[in-house]
Amino acid sequence: MLRTLSALLLLAGASPVAAAPPRPLILAFGDSLTAGYGLGPGLGFAPQLQATLRRNGVAATVADGGVSGDTSAAAQARLGWTLQGLPRKPDLVIVELGANDMLRGLDPQVTAKNLDAILAELKRRNIRVLLAGMLASRNLDPGYRARFEPIYPSLAKRYDARLYPFFMDGVAQNRALLQGDGMHPTLRGVQTVVTRILPMVTATLKD
Repeated sequence: MLRTLSALLLLAGASPVAAAPPRPLILAFGDSLTAGYGLGPGLGFAPQLQATLRRNGVAATVADGGVSGDTSAAAQARLGWTLQGLPRKPDLVIVELGANDMLRGLDPQVTAKNLDAILAELKRRNIRVLLAGMLASRNLDPGYRARFEPIYPSLAKRYDARLYPFFMDGVAQNRALLQGDGMHPTLRGVQTVVTRILPMVTATLKD
């Protein structure tokens, strides 16, 4: 009977069920804004983005690659081992860096060089990138702002990467969405960031 059933399946062109494709893996590579500074477990950007993607039918895993206080130089130095620590090559890396460079008044040319190195390495590894831009504080010298803010659209164009112009869009300077330090988002602030960046994340996954 078993031999007969096997023969019938072969004649019918039956084949083993294909393995389900792996869930998309996203790395949120940034500083305290992605690391969930001041928030409890599960309340930062990476877990909130993961939960929102899944509610919207995208069974993605979002790895938290944020380190509070990181400058672009520190992040560039740890990029390799951060990627090595993942279970596999990510389908997308969200790069959110530069805020600490700006707050420390570091030379924008140096920031641009470090971010360029990060994007170059991700391109070499054939990993899609969503670059999250940053705006300089309004109390900084206009000359500094004029050199800092164009870094992001320039690099996005150079590497043909999608650009989300300002990571803190809708949250910055809104005291109701910021912690007491006036810089880091509350849970409601994180949820606002996630809601606004979500369409670009899903679009970039489909690229």
